[in-house]
Amino acid sequence: MSDGRRIAAEERIAHLERSVEELSDVVAGQSREIARLNRLLEALLDREADRTGDGNVPIQRPPHW
Repeated sequence: MSDGRRIAAEERIAHLERSVEELSDVVAGQSREIARLNRLLEALLDREADRTGDGNVPIQRPPHW
């Protein structure tokens, strides 16, 4: 392999490694956000269950249906 091709391959690998790290950071951030939203949803469901007095959240149709 010539020096030019080797250098080009090393540059490509470096770029790909940087891209993988950036994507990993994005995925980790999304995972944290999903976990936060799941906790919030559970809290809202618990609050609604306490408000209605039972463990099931009633699904009601709006009055215009």
